[in-house]
Amino acid sequence: MSVPRYWREIPERSRLEASKCATCGNVIYPNRARCAKCGSDSIEPYRLPERGKLLTFTVVRNPPRGFEKMAPFVLGIIELEDGSRLMTQITDVMPGEVTIGMPLEAVLRKVSEDGDSGIIEYAIKFRPTF
Repeated sequence: MSVPRYWREIPERSRLEASKCATCGNVIYPNRARCAKCGSDSIEPYRLPERGKLLTFTVVRNPPRGFEKMAPFVLGIIELEDGSRLMTQITDVMPGEVTIGMPLEAVLRKVSEDGDSGIIEYAIKFRPTF
């Protein structure tokens, strides 16, 4: 299997796949072997919803090394339709147009590339649905 294909097939990177504790119902993202809430190792696969709303956000104007070309970009905390929350990048919108409570949906977008002819890495980001 090629390296790019292997990278794309990691469930947490290209499909909002998480885990759910069979004991207490806690949703775990990213996946872990044990529930952080109750300590159980009775974990089941769980598909996170692909829609939610923005709870809060920040605009990153001075990004870490390797992300300079993306600046400015928006990071937000999203509450998904099932009540789960995650932090992710908001895409396809100008920073000044982002508002708390805006509806969002998951999309697969480029994150980085390893040089001019290297591997292009993709991940889940969220975009407005208006």
